[in-house]
Amino acid sequence: MGPDFSALNGTTLERVIGALLTIVLTAAVASLIIAAIMWAYGTATGNWQSASKGRVGVLIALGTAAAAGAGVAILNWLLHVGSRL
Repeated sequence: MGPDFSALNGTTLERVIGALLTIVLTAAVASLIIAAIMWAYGTATGNWQSASKGRVGVLIALGTAAAAGAGVAILNWLLHVGSRL
């Protein structure tokens, strides 16, 4: 199972999960870019509030991407265990 934009029609559970993973990872990368720009702008202008919020946004985006990756590993394991039952 992995990221797949073509599975948005929902044919099987694995394809739907792959499509959702793709959407989550795309949103995480977009929020990472926006937060990094905000962090850099806040640091460059001396606005510590913007820099702090940008830094928190970067950490949240990285955590979201890591959680999505861990979710895929857990779901692959569960699908493997379920097929043996």
